[in-house]
Amino acid sequence: MMTNRPREHQSFETFWPYYLQEHSKRATRNFHYVGTSLVVGIAIYAIVTTNWWLMLAMPLAGYFFAWLSHWRIERNRPATFTYPLWSLYADFKMWGMWLSGRLKPELQKAGVEDI
Repeated sequence: MMTNRPREHQSFETFWPYYLQEHSKRATRNFHYVGTSLVVGIAIYAIVTTNWWLMLAMPLAGYFFAWLSHWRIERNRPATFTYPLWSLYADFKMWGMWLSGRLKPELQKAGVEDI
């Protein structure tokens, strides 16, 4: 059952807490981290080997894990369908903040409890 409805966001500043709320379950975020890590790994490997065809696998790797987690774990509609660029940026921001240990305060500010 898809639970969220598209919202109107006029800036990334209002979109960011919404994005985190749409990723309120730790398992959803973990699936995103796997997908984003694969995207980065594929990009690095493609650059090092100059095999540019590998770049075609990047969206597949990233979106597969993200969309699977929204449909099976979070049970909501991925924000990518409404806000594609902000969602892409937010995914890398969430991933970077997670890697650097700075995500927890952002989740708390957004009202996310599964930290």
